[in-house]
Amino acid sequence: MSEIIYPRSCRETMDGWMHLPRYIDKIRLHLAGKLHPDYQANLGKGFDGLWLQYAGVTHEQMVEVVRNSVCDGEVCDWIHQHVKKSAAEKAAHAQDQLSRPKADDPAAQERFKMRLKESGLEHRTDLKTFVDYIDADEKRI
Repeated sequence: MSEIIYPRSCRETMDGWMHLPRYIDKIRLHLAGKLHPDYQANLGKGFDGLWLQYAGVTHEQMVEVVRNSVCDGEVCDWIHQHVKKSAAEKAAHAQDQLSRPKADDPAAQERFKMRLKESGLEHRTDLKTFVDYIDADEKRI
């Protein structure tokens, strides 16, 4: 599998949740056997895991919801019915994701620099967060 089908941007939202559309795309691609190997190790982890933590559901639950849905609207309906979080909690999740790597996390700061270098993006001084990096690496910005 050499061609990468990119999931949506981390910045996209669904039912007020940042990252959720990307996570759904990754699950759908995985279920179809089309998720590029670069994404497989972190499926349900990383930013997916951060969303799961804030939402209070498991990766296994989300895989089943996506597996049993035909469209994003059905997933959104399930989220709306089963994930009862306030707008403030959803905003806190978005802010948390947009603030990574955190200034007080030297290991994450180094990982960020390493990712930039590996992708040939170390010259991009406008990339400050992992969300920025992902959008640049997937050729959105």
